[in-house]
Amino acid sequence: MLRQLLRSKIHRAVITDACLEYEGSLTVDEDLLDAAGIVPYEVVMVSNLHNGERFTTYAMNGPRGSGAVVLNGPTARKGVIGDRVIIFCYHYYEEDEVKRHRPTVIQVDERNRILPCAT
Repeated sequence: MLRQLLRSKIHRAVITDACLEYEGSLTVDEDLLDAAGIVPYEVVMVSNLHNGERFTTYAMNGPRGSGAVVLNGPTARKGVIGDRVIIFCYHYYEEDEVKRHRPTVIQVDERNRILPCAT
């Protein structure tokens, strides 16, 4: 049997921009994606800590080192610049993997820089 578990998350990232006139997705600094193990076009769930919105979209590379977390297209209506969000990525695991699985949790500061205590 497969179980769906949290694989990784970027915790308390700050929305840096919103672009309604874009085709749609979530642009994230490539350094953050790499640290979390999220690849471009992978499905992610986003939860906005300020307004309770929760939505699914896909991740796209933002400029490396920029701290970018940008809501694009319809997702631009789900938050505003300065809101804190959690970006989740899930995966299916076999029963024997479930027992030893530990998700990757990336914590960031107010400029979306990875904090040293991140795991």
